Amino acid sequence: MILEVADLRIQPGKQAEFDLAIRRGVETVIAKQKGFLGYAIEHSIETPERYLLMIQWATLENHTVDFRNSPAFLEWRAIAGPYFAAPPAVEHFKRLAAG
Repeated sequence: MILEVADLRIQPGKQAEFDLAIRRGVETVIAKQKGFLGYAIEHSIETPERYLLMIQWATLENHTVDFRNSPAFLEWRAIAGPYFAAPPAVEHFKRLAAG
């Protein structure tokens, strides 16, 4: 399992609209993609314009090749992208340990 972590910064004052858009984008577009296993969205308390979108993929390629090279990626960006204040910072992680 690979964890994609996207650090999202949105435009000030758009939190309520983005809260709906990000969930809609994940649930109607990303969740249907090959290798999608689950997701979580975290909203910063100290920085209201900051969100962490964490998506579990079966393989790295399910995100970087299958999803990113599909029309679904453009559909996702059309839903969430208008709220971005800057391009998302995205990294991938594999679990080392858990308790």
